[in-house]
Amino acid sequence: MIRYTCDLCKRELDPESDLRYVVKIEVFAAFDPPSALDEEGDRDHLQEIQEMLERLASADETQVGEEVYQQVRLDLCPECRRQFLKLLLSRREAARATYGFSNN
Repeated sequence: MIRYTCDLCKRELDPESDLRYVVKIEVFAAFDPPSALDEEGDRDHLQEIQEMLERLASADETQVGEEVYQQVRLDLCPECRRQFLKLLLSRREAARATYGFSNN
């Protein structure tokens, strides 16, 4: 039998009677194509590649990987799910109010 525990409060969840929620978070670097407005004549592509290679050579392999992609999975009990969503949504609303983002 598989045993689950809430990743926040560490309470053991009974698969027969407890509702369990799964939260998946995926964070990855956005690689946008170069803008058509860039002046191609002003860029030194070889120099840019060299600089990237130098940064990669001096960085820890796990650090580079985490900077590009991370995935997190959480099992939550109903109470921790409610608190998680409350915290997430309250921060989102605070950021929207602070920075004046539109409601799109």
